[in-house]
Amino acid sequence: MTETGGQSGPEGTETPKPQAETPAPQQGQVPPPPAPEPQWQSPSGATPPPLPSYQPSQHQQQYPDWKVGLGRPGVIPLRPLNLTDILDGAVTAMRKYWRMVFGAAAVTAVLTAALNMVGLLLVDTTGDLAEIRDLGPAATDRELTNQMLGLLGGTLTTSFITLAATLLGTTILTGFLTVLMGRAVLGKPVTFKEAMAEATPRLLPLLGLTVLYTLAILIGAIFCVIPAIIPYTFWALASPAFILERGTVMEAFRRSVRLVSGMFWRVFGILLLAYVISSFLASIITLPFSFSAFLSIFGNMGKIYIPSTGDLILQSVGTVIAQTIVGPFTALVTVILYIDQRMRREGMDIELARAAGIATPPPPQAW
Repeated sequence: MTETGGQSGPEGTETPKPQAETPAPQQGQVPPPPAPEPQWQSPSGATPPPLPSYQPSQHQQQYPDWKVGLGRPGVIPLRPLNLTDILDGAVTAMRKYWRMVFGAAAVTAVLTAALNMVGLLLVDTTGDLAEIRDLGPAATDRELTNQMLGLLGGTLTTSFITLAATLLGTTILTGFLTVLMGRAVLGKPVTFKEAMAEATPRLLPLLGLTVLYTLAILIGAIFCVIPAIIPYTFWALASPAFILERGTVMEAFRRSVRLVSGMFWRVFGILLLAYVISSFLASIITLPFSFSAFLSIFGNMGKIYIPSTGDLILQSVGTVIAQTIVGPFTALVTVILYIDQRMRREGMDIELARAAGIATPPPPQAW
């Protein structure tokens, strides 16, 4: 027996004393904090390292947002374009590369004006106009008919020379500006020598393409207005396709039809708007240089206006200035429209972004 009255344990041992209860805190005292819970330890006693927190790398590639396109390394954003983007891209290219754009336009405009002047001097229609003016009211119908036929023949001849000169100048300018725009979209530098070296081997077949395109429009216009719109729109993108894709002439026509199909009226509307803007600006520029002709016509309504050599030279100067300033606009709009159609149909914006060094998002994984 123990002193407390309980049974004793085995010999040499003592019964454990009951643990003292923690006394309740007196009124007004703060209870002690609870003992910390034991942390988990591995069987070896080592504490595991903390879980690593994810920190994005500073050099991680940042992909562009698909909603805003793949960036704008050059004169246009790499996404399907709207009307404002197309017009702004043409103006931006003219401002950024103004030396090469206006330089090439001035050379082709002077060449075209020189050929037109030569044609006007070789086929002089002023003599026929003077004879018609001098016939007077006593002239017979036969005399009037002969003079009108002579005037018509001379006018057709000069128109043919003007058309040939215009086609030649347009071909050279289109080939050069197409190569320039191909670099401007990527924001890459280009020199006049490099652009001409790349465009020169394609100019002769491009001239044949331009002639076929013009003849198709003229034939359509002779019969009816609506058929002229069809080749004008469906084959409008053949020139940039021929230069940039380096195919044959017939392949360029087929490519243009394929790109325009399904968006005929959109392409036609943009091209028509560009033509209206260019014609309006050109008429404003050339108006002061043709002021003498207007004065002669409205000053004496009863006489036939016969332009002098000075009037022809002054009008040619106005045409050169107008073509230099306004001529590149339509060509650049056509090239940008071609690129836009390829971005819409063939995903060319991804190819352009990779060529410009922009990281593109990976393709979505198939589940």
